[in-house]
Amino acid sequence: MLPILYRPPADGERITRRDGTLVVPDHPIIPFIEGDGTGPDIWRASVRVLDAAVAKAYGGRRKIAWMEVLAGEKAFRATGSWLPDETVAAFRAYLVGIKGPLTTPIGEGFRSLNVMLRKVLDLYVCLRPVRYFRGVPSPVREPHKIDVVIFRENTEDIYAGIEFGEGTPEMERFRALLRENFPAEYSKIRFPASSGVGLKPISREGSERLIRAAIVYALEHKRRFVTLVHKGNIMKFTEGAFRNWGYALAEREYRETTYTWAEWNRTKEARGEAAANAEQAAALAQGRLLIKDAIADVTFQQLLTRPDEFDVIAAPNLNGDYLSDAVAAQVGGIGIAPGGNINYETGHAVFEATHGTAPKYANLDKVNPGSLILSGQMLLRHLGWDEAADLVVAGMERAIAARTVTYDFARLMRGAREVKCSQFGDEIIRHMTGAKTVTPPRRAPARSASRSATTKTIRSTKDHPKKRARR
Repeated sequence: MLPILYRPPADGERITRRDGTLVVPDHPIIPFIEGDGTGPDIWRASVRVLDAAVAKAYGGRRKIAWMEVLAGEKAFRATGSWLPDETVAAFRAYLVGIKGPLTTPIGEGFRSLNVMLRKVLDLYVCLRPVRYFRGVPSPVREPHKIDVVIFRENTEDIYAGIEFGEGTPEMERFRALLRENFPAEYSKIRFPASSGVGLKPISREGSERLIRAAIVYALEHKRRFVTLVHKGNIMKFTEGAFRNWGYALAEREYRETTYTWAEWNRTKEARGEAAANAEQAAALAQGRLLIKDAIADVTFQQLLTRPDEFDVIAAPNLNGDYLSDAVAAQVGGIGIAPGGNINYETGHAVFEATHGTAPKYANLDKVNPGSLILSGQMLLRHLGWDEAADLVVAGMERAIAARTVTYDFARLMRGAREVKCSQFGDEIIRHMTGAKTVTPPRRAPARSASRSATTKTIRSTKDHPKKRARR
């Protein structure tokens, strides 16, 4: 029998859902995992920044009731479990949470605690916004052109974890099945007797719900393009299908507000390239969102050479993983790269630091807390608390511009003043200016018919994951 690992704060209320919409109280209970290694250091800095932003934005009327839950090494020491059932239950019950980096246990029954949590809550979107902060050291000449939001599929592809190890009984059975039932495919394995094999399932449903979220985000934020990134020139029935399903979805559900390269190709074949170009130009002049696609390897090159040609990206799991870190490396690295794992259909979301635990720096108050802080501002936006989120971004922008930074940036920035992890949090708070203080109503106004249309689960161009009813 596991001990009770969490008790709800007496001064908080649960976030709930009504008609497919999050209902956020003024004092929402938010479960958090501080994380392993450097996790406690960056969490202490982050929570002070987030609390300060909420207090400043709303004059004390709103406040997060934080509730610690356990995972990773701290949970293992307390309970013998790396991911206790109570922790999963807390994230399931309270809908929205945040976590620091976690150790991946060696020799346990799952590959990663992070992956395990995403799977049990079906957090199918890994949302990774990547943008440049002025003054951040960069290995590229024009990092200011990077402002990309990546929607990475979070449950399929290689994250399915279907593998057969070389020389194992399971691999021998799978090899026999393949040889006997699919001889043409078996013949494509160059060294079958010494191969391990992995399977990468990509489904229509999984692809569509990810791409739908990306399109809705782009429409709501008045973005220019959604690019479907794939390797469909080689893997035609998985990654190629991802592309085709994306185009079909856009034309079926968002015909009035999008224009696709699939439409362009059909017009070109029927009436010529000039007519297709004119049709696309007219659609974009009307403010419609362009849905296009790019081969994965070409995307890597062009994100270095022409990053402003990318806006919102939707990608299967592995492509999205590579792209997220590659783009982040151009604007300061994963030390300030935020991330969120979200199920827009159930309302569940877990925001997280995207880097590892860096145990050699644990308890030194040294590392950059930027990734977790910016993930926290994503959490605030998910709640609909944009004013507080804006303060966090403004504070970080100004702290970095003032060259008051942690060691990872200080060693690369001329004239920088190196500060500790906790001190960087102080600097962000000190630079929080420019956002208007808001006094929130105790209850949301009664919804009109038009408002109701914008607050349901994502299904149409009017629906958006960030629309939230509040109270």
